[in-house]
Amino acid sequence: MKKFFTVAGIIFLIGAAGAFALTKIDFNRMNADHYYVQITEDGTKHDTKLGDGSVMTSYSYRLKATNADGETEPLEFTAQKNLRKDAYLKVYVKGEDKVSSYDEVKFEEIPKKAQEKLK
Repeated sequence: MKKFFTVAGIIFLIGAAGAFALTKIDFNRMNADHYYVQITEDGTKHDTKLGDGSVMTSYSYRLKATNADGETEPLEFTAQKNLRKDAYLKVYVKGEDKVSSYDEVKFEEIPKKAQEKLK
């Protein structure tokens, strides 16, 4: 009986740790390359009509992105709102050019080589 409770306790702890990981870890940012962009203009507005008749609005952006080494490449991504002009974003890119997530950052948080390209 003691073995049963020990095994049950271990299984419970593993399950609790897994549930915690699923709620706290952002898998869109794991193993992603980091690029930095500055929002210089309004995004292109796109309205999509959903099955229930409601309209979903999104905004697309095509900007030059710079990595920490100062290398620049064009990136295209969408946002659920029109992003603030002159904001700096840390963009998470998976694969060739798939933007999976982004965060607004301060200019001082951007690596020096990328800062030089974004000025």
